[in-house]
This record gives sequence, C-alpha cells and structure tokens, in this order.
Amino acid sequence: MIEGVAVSPLKQIEDARGKVMHMLRRDSPLFERFGEVYFSVVNPGAVKAWKLHRKMALNLAVPFGRVRLVLYDERAGSATFGCVDEYLIGDGNYCLVHVPPLVWSGFMGISDGIAILANCATELHDPAEAQQLSPDTPRIPYRWVQ
Repeated sequence: MIEGVAVSPLKQIEDARGKVMHMLRRDSPLFERFGEVYFSVVNPGAVKAWKLHRKMALNLAVPFGRVRLVLYDERAGSATFGCVDEYLIGDGNYCLVHVPPLVWSGFMGISDGIAILANCATELHDPAEAQQLSPDTPRIPYRWVQ
C-alpha cells in the first residue's frame, strides 16, 4: 500500500426501509479537518484521471455503484515511490480510502449504471492547488483499458 494511504471498512445499518451508510466522523483516526464534501457521478466505463493535490487530502467512498480507484506515488523520498495501487470500491466493498496530498489519483466507473464517488476533502477546492494529467499519460505506469 502506498505510504500514507489508509483503507477502512465503513459501517452500514440496514433494515426493511433501506440503510444508513456512514462515511467519516470527526472522531475517526482518518479525520484531519473539514474543507468540503462533493460528489462525482461516473458513467459506466468513464475514466476521471489523473489529479494530484498539493495540500488537500482526499477521503473517498462510493455509496452507489462501483469504481476502480487507482493511486500513483510520485513523491521523491517516499518509501513507496513509483508504486501503483488499485482498489475496487463501492457495492460489495463499501470503505473509506484516505489519500494524502501529492499522490496521483484517478477512477473509472465499473458498474452497469452510474456510480457516485463522495469526497470529504480537507481543503476547499482551489484549481491552483491541483495538477492534472490526461488518463493516457506515459508519466504514470497504468493503463485504464487492459
């Protein structure tokens, strides 16, 4: 696992009426601070990649559908420099993935229908704080279509 990344199973409380899906609590060891929460709707087979945040940590969960989340560590001096991690999250694996700053991230919808990825970020969105690359960049050793 990439240094600084953490994966934590999330609690779901189900009954005949539906369910409650926990994501992140203030008393969680993964909680740093609150910046904003947003949702990314992902169409089947669509790739949203690559993004790197200089200051923002991500706290990602998929409450609806399923995505392939891929992380790449390009941090000089990191014990996991050059490593790629892949996670299948959402239906069947409801969890929180904490992604520290300076780790590249991207995801692909792998459901039959849409998926919804939620991010409880530690900072407010600031385009100047982020860097983007195209999904097929040769800089990251990962291919979305295998």
